[in-house]
Amino acid sequence: MSLPRRAKVQVQGVVPKDEFSSFSELSSASKEDDKEDSAWEPQKKVPRSRKQPPPKESKPKRMPRVKKKTPQISDGSEVVVKEELNSSVAIADTALEDKKNELDTVPTLKTAKTKRKCSAQPHAAQRTKKLKVDEETSKASNLEGESNSSETPSTSTMWGGTCKMEENEDDFTFGQSPLKKMKTETCPQGQPVKFPANANNIKEEVEMNWDIVQVLSERTNIEPWVCANTIRLFNDDNTIPFIIRYRKELINNLDADSLREVQQTLEELRAVAKKVHSTIQKIKKEGKMSECLLKAMLNCKTFEELEHVSAPYKTGSKGTKAQRARQLGLEGAARALLEKPGELSLLSYIRPDVKGLSTLQDIEIGVQHILADMIAKDKDTLDFIRNLCQNRHVCIQSSLAKVSSKKVNEKDVDKFLLYQHFSCNIRSIHHHQILAINRGENLKVLTVKVNISDGVKDEFCRWCIQNRWRPRGFARPELMKILRDSLNDSFKRLIYPLLCREFRAKLTSDAEKESVMMFGRNLRQLLLTSPVPGRTLMGVDPGYKHGCKLAIISPTSQILHTDVVYLHCGQGFREAEKIKRLLLNFNCSTVVIGNGTACRETEAYFADLIMKNYFAPLDVVYCIVSEAGASIYSVSPEANKEMPGLDPNLRSAVSIARRVQDPLAELVKIEPKHIGVGMYQHDVSQTLLKATLDSVVEECVSFVGVDINICSEVLLRHIAGLNANRAKNIIEWREKNGPFINREQLKKVRGLGPKSFQQCAGFIRINQDYIRTFCSQQTESSGQIRGVAVTSSADIEATNEKQGKKKSKTAVNVLLKPNPLDQTCIHPESYDIAMRFLSSIGGTLYEIGKPEMQQKINSFLEREGMEKIAERLQTTVHTLQVIIDGLSQPESFDFRTDFDKPDFKRSIVCLEDLQVGTVLTGKVENATLFGIFVDIGVGKSGLIPIRNVTEAKLSKTKKRRSLGLGPGERVEVQVLNIDIPRSRITLDLIRVL
Repeated sequence: MSLPRRAKVQVQGVVPKDEFSSFSELSSASKEDDKEDSAWEPQKKVPRSRKQPPPKESKPKRMPRVKKKTPQISDGSEVVVKEELNSSVAIADTALEDKKNELDTVPTLKTAKTKRKCSAQPHAAQRTKKLKVDEETSKASNLEGESNSSETPSTSTMWGGTCKMEENEDDFTFGQSPLKKMKTETCPQGQPVKFPANANNIKEEVEMNWDIVQVLSERTNIEPWVCANTIRLFNDDNTIPFIIRYRKELINNLDADSLREVQQTLEELRAVAKKVHSTIQKIKKEGKMSECLLKAMLNCKTFEELEHVSAPYKTGSKGTKAQRARQLGLEGAARALLEKPGELSLLSYIRPDVKGLSTLQDIEIGVQHILADMIAKDKDTLDFIRNLCQNRHVCIQSSLAKVSSKKVNEKDVDKFLLYQHFSCNIRSIHHHQILAINRGENLKVLTVKVNISDGVKDEFCRWCIQNRWRPRGFARPELMKILRDSLNDSFKRLIYPLLCREFRAKLTSDAEKESVMMFGRNLRQLLLTSPVPGRTLMGVDPGYKHGCKLAIISPTSQILHTDVVYLHCGQGFREAEKIKRLLLNFNCSTVVIGNGTACRETEAYFADLIMKNYFAPLDVVYCIVSEAGASIYSVSPEANKEMPGLDPNLRSAVSIARRVQDPLAELVKIEPKHIGVGMYQHDVSQTLLKATLDSVVEECVSFVGVDINICSEVLLRHIAGLNANRAKNIIEWREKNGPFINREQLKKVRGLGPKSFQQCAGFIRINQDYIRTFCSQQTESSGQIRGVAVTSSADIEATNEKQGKKKSKTAVNVLLKPNPLDQTCIHPESYDIAMRFLSSIGGTLYEIGKPEMQQKINSFLEREGMEKIAERLQTTVHTLQVIIDGLSQPESFDFRTDFDKPDFKRSIVCLEDLQVGTVLTGKVENATLFGIFVDIGVGKSGLIPIRNVTEAKLSKTKKRRSLGLGPGERVEVQVLNIDIPRSRITLDLIRVL
């Protein structure tokens, strides 16, 4: 009885705005506290990370020993209580005094006193405070497990099934966070009640001297609370499509590209932290670890910094000049020069019989090397020089390599004509220029260097002598000379090469990321090209010697006929009869021509026949489509399985036709990098490219949605939460048991646990007409259907069994009744809210997608207002919007219809026909960082330089998927320049059609 009351009080204490300021002050104070304690934290943290390895399947017994673990939850209603207890750790210090009198139970008061005591302590005992909070949290968790209160309102039906054991959230406290956090945790159904609260996992992986949330926020320019929520969501294995559609309020409406950037940056930071810890362990084993080195390594945020710090300690290294000087015992002299220069006598270190100590000059050089090493490893010094470089002129220069003429192909040298005498400020250089320079350097055509002006070096040396490395007392001129020489040596030999590596790595990393993001945007635009359903199409794969391959497909993508015609071997007229007969026999009036070899001649052939009205009475039109990847797909096992016995050349003609009929369903069969809408795709990180493109495909397929009873296995495996194995199991289940009646049946599929179901359920559709014809005898009244909708998620009992086992699958009790909500984008976790919303507007499930439903929703919204309705239904505006969209959209709704269709033509224009000033319409073929390539129907794409693509010329009314232009969009352009010998056409963008 006490726990629900406590949870309720916590919520009321956080909502008022006046507590916000005190919370911000507290969090800032704790940050200062962290800075004070940074001196001793690393030594104590490192051993801890060794004791707590990441949880593994093979070692379940170690889990209960961890104090922070909470007991297994056996009822979904308890989740909100746990979340409240977790979040109370973060906020108790501020709101406790006001709420003290309201908390009436002894255990609760006890925990409150513990927290107040922690908050009252001075900031010198941060670690003790954390331990107390941990103890208090574990006590509260035990209480929660013992009480097993059933009176707490059930906050969600979204994951009926196994409740995963969770660890307590650590202190993720940010300026804006608590309000957002409490709102999302305490609102009932349709809300993400459970954050992925494994904050301890984050801590284990990135236990560094920097806060991962803060660094992530700085690198991505996204608010810290959004970064914290995003980390938690990804830790709980949520997919990007699921987060974008059903957890918008937690990520502050970020788009998919931004979320993907956060994910990639997070993985990068974790990889750095992992490498740091493995390097620390390695150096410790060798017995070379010092307190100073440990601190320097735990400060590293990039691989370049880590390489700089750890290079001297690599196995097999001869050791640096500084290490050799230290071995001779000169470190004391170097430190004395800075701390007690008056007492230092270098002559006392001379040992005539020891190499390196035999003369005064040798000793001075040894001290100089040690000082240079200390300067180059000092964090404050490196921070100063980095900030200095940001405000000064630093340029990257490329020139023709001296040996290039002997070893390199002449054509390669010509390609890099622009970069043979190139210089540009690193702050203003374009991404494509960096990638071009890198490629030239890899081909040994170019030599590249970073140029830092002498003024930067002079100012740096002056600052060091006057501030950071100033001796503590009077230093004789000969000692000051050693110090100056040390600074010059440190800058030239150690710091300058480090800065060059850092600048080059940062520029390359940014350029690669932008190139990959551009590829992803282009791919998304191509995949979401509007389908052309309901047409019989003829696909043509052009060719000379081996003929043009033809394939005629039905409106349902079935292969009706395949053939080969020889149009370019003097038999064109005779073959025209065959083509006409095929078009008339199958009533086909649309020809799709691939843009490969002989495309131009094939296009001219069909355009000529169409202009002569040869195919009358049919009004034939044609379009050109990219055949990138078609030949690779035609010989793949996937194509062999789909079209057994068909010649691979004819398969590519089928693929070309299907790319117009349903671009998404066809293009997902091809590996994304073979679709050819990128820039420098072979020069970028292939791991990053594959991850991004696969994510974009998953995003597109999920947002379009699939009909579970008719879709292919290839399409299904790209749905969020599914993979090749799960898709195969779904298809096998469908073949064995017949079509899926409702979404709940997915839980019966082997390998599809609660998490997979949560991720994929909203993107899977079940066509109600199909189900009604299949099982008309089971059709029930809307009232009975409503009962199923409300209880569908509650029928599943929480179980500790692994979801892959048959035992847990047979325990799921699912009623075989169709649910009209299964044809919408509404997630099963929000069905209860959808039903309450329907009853509020006086609608029924059978009105979904009909005009009367739209009228009822509109009038209700005008009367009540969105926010008021969301508050009444105890959900968020975002969730309510998804519900409204799902109820309003017609059954066959496809948002791709808003986007551009292929450009159908009847005539052709030649390059020679063009004149400067001619206005044409064309279709974007590819977008790069330096310009947009547009197909204007003359056989050669024109280029719109990026400077001509301004915000004013882009469409405002049309729903845009990215800020720039992308493949498939129709544009109106003007010819600026024609270079016939080089086949180059320069265009100006007039407007987007």
